[in-house]
Amino acid sequence: MSNLPDLIDTQANVGALADSLLDLPTQPPSLYIDIEGVNLSRHGSVSILQIYVQPADRTYLVDIYTLKGAAFTTQGTRGQSLKNIFESDAIPKAFFDIRNDSDALYSHFSINVAGIVDIQLMELATRTGSKKCINGLARCMERGDASMSYPEKRQWAENKEAGRKLFAPERGGSYEVFNVRPMPETIKQYCMQDVKFLPRLWQRYNSRLTPVWREKVEVETRARIRLSQSATFNGKGRHMALGPW
Repeated sequence: MSNLPDLIDTQANVGALADSLLDLPTQPPSLYIDIEGVNLSRHGSVSILQIYVQPADRTYLVDIYTLKGAAFTTQGTRGQSLKNIFESDAIPKAFFDIRNDSDALYSHFSINVAGIVDIQLMELATRTGSKKCINGLARCMERGDASMSYPEKRQWAENKEAGRKLFAPERGGSYEVFNVRPMPETIKQYCMQDVKFLPRLWQRYNSRLTPVWREKVEVETRARIRLSQSATFNGKGRHMALGPW
């Protein structure tokens, strides 16, 4: 795994990455994942897949824009692909809000995700007070849930702001920047940090989950996946901010 580059943009390296993601510890989850794209959904496209591998403390950016479907179907020497890993119930994969990611993976690559740990739902389940609305990742980070040091927090804010200037339309940017190749260093840093701190959030919320709420999170995560694959799913709008409980 250590020989792999951070940017995975060849089929050979996709296969090697798939090999390296097998037989990792499952408790806590070893894989923390996010996806970037242009209007990430069935109506848009997938550009970059970020995978943070906690045991190795490495983040890999898989170039979906370049590799397209081969990013998910290319098998390693052990006969497994990223699609197999995403669909495996035995390999836990942590996301922060699986809905739009699942919609895009299912619609464009026929990937039926399983073994998903939804950290957003974990936060909601462990929150005291109103559970009417869910929190976004930035809110959880800014609130200090990831227990970042001051230098980490400053770096995180700087990378976030630099990235937003490039892709956020309201800041004069365009999501098309996720498809610019070679990938701008600012976008690389933005994508990498989005998954780097997810294990800390998982740790915080997991330590507070009661058995009853743990079961509710698992049930609702599967419901989110089913909904994201339905014909009527719309991943944009105010309804997305409402919690299930």
